[in-house]
Amino acid sequence: MSVFLKSSIGKKFLMSISGLFLITFLLVHLTANLFLLAGSDAYNAAVHFMDSNPIIQIMQPVLAIGFILHIAYATILTLQNQKARPVKYVKVNQKDSSKWVSRNMYVLGTVIFTFLVIHIINFFWKMKFSGSELLSEVEVNGEMTENAYALVTSLFIPKISGTLAYIYSLIYVIGIISLGLHLYHAIWSAFQTIGLSNKVWRIRLDYVGGIFAVLIAAGYSIIPLYFVLFQ
Repeated sequence: MSVFLKSSIGKKFLMSISGLFLITFLLVHLTANLFLLAGSDAYNAAVHFMDSNPIIQIMQPVLAIGFILHIAYATILTLQNQKARPVKYVKVNQKDSSKWVSRNMYVLGTVIFTFLVIHIINFFWKMKFSGSELLSEVEVNGEMTENAYALVTSLFIPKISGTLAYIYSLIYVIGIISLGLHLYHAIWSAFQTIGLSNKVWRIRLDYVGGIFAVLIAAGYSIIPLYFVLFQ
């Protein structure tokens, strides 16, 4: 087993498994975030449920490990591929042999990672560790909970954050579009790596990846756009 995990195929397998696990998180996170469109009570209730749910709390460190594994193995494989690449005597037009997304997965991953760091600093870190004056407690369904809605929406609303709202919303949308493009290639590639893709399913998974990527990109992007344009 250790020999397999150290091999190139083993590393690709672990990267694929961790990536598929993170896709599940994206769906859960998007579901919770869409409660922002329903107002402060709905979103704060959703956040309170997530914070008080023991399963969710256990999954947070597991999720962090999944991110670390995915990024680590993606970096290792990219460096190994670059090192193993033969000297090019004939210039080949890669556009004829692969899609732009597949050739730039690591670039897209870097953009996503940068966006993720900014996102964590502005939201998750403040909620869990540093705190914020915007997190003053409010009553939701008879219980006192932090006003996560005020913190999350503040950076998207021009009346509160001014020009920063437009800048952060743009960064958010660029990060999410990069995520969508990354997912488009990653879904069928992950299933192919674990042996669940053939010529027929390759086409089907390509469509599934495209649909899922659009849903994720549109679902997340609508949140900052809604607050920038209508709040």
